[in-house]
Amino acid sequence: MTPKHLGQSTPLPASPEQAELDYVPNPRRDQLYLVRFTSPEFTSLCPVTGQPDFAHLVIDYAPAETIVESKSLKLFLGAFRNHAAFHEDCTVGIGERLFREMTPRWLRIGGYWYPRGGIPIDVFWQSGAAPEGLWLPDQGVAPYRGRG
Repeated sequence: MTPKHLGQSTPLPASPEQAELDYVPNPRRDQLYLVRFTSPEFTSLCPVTGQPDFAHLVIDYAPAETIVESKSLKLFLGAFRNHAAFHEDCTVGIGERLFREMTPRWLRIGGYWYPRGGIPIDVFWQSGAAPEGLWLPDQGVAPYRGRG
């Protein structure tokens, strides 16, 4: 489980499918804790118009045997810049892939998309009920009001 990207000059993958996520052993596998990644400048493309879409993503997970290496996650998320998909597909697909590959105890993702056509779209997915005793802080993204 040696990370391929950490400490290396790594180009942005051409697509999310080509992106390789690195996982390393969880140094606290006997502990129940939450890890949060926030990507306030996530971008993808509208599959109909090709115009850019922007979102604030919040990924929370309770690790089991492994944790995701943050540089590989950054490259994976960056690979969506030229990826055409609806907001729902991007948000849920990211959550499902992380959950499938990393097999954490629990994972949730909130995709807070900026308006297109005057309508913000927020997409939420989780792997199931959160483990009992897991501290679940609010994701901290306010309802749309210019989301500054």
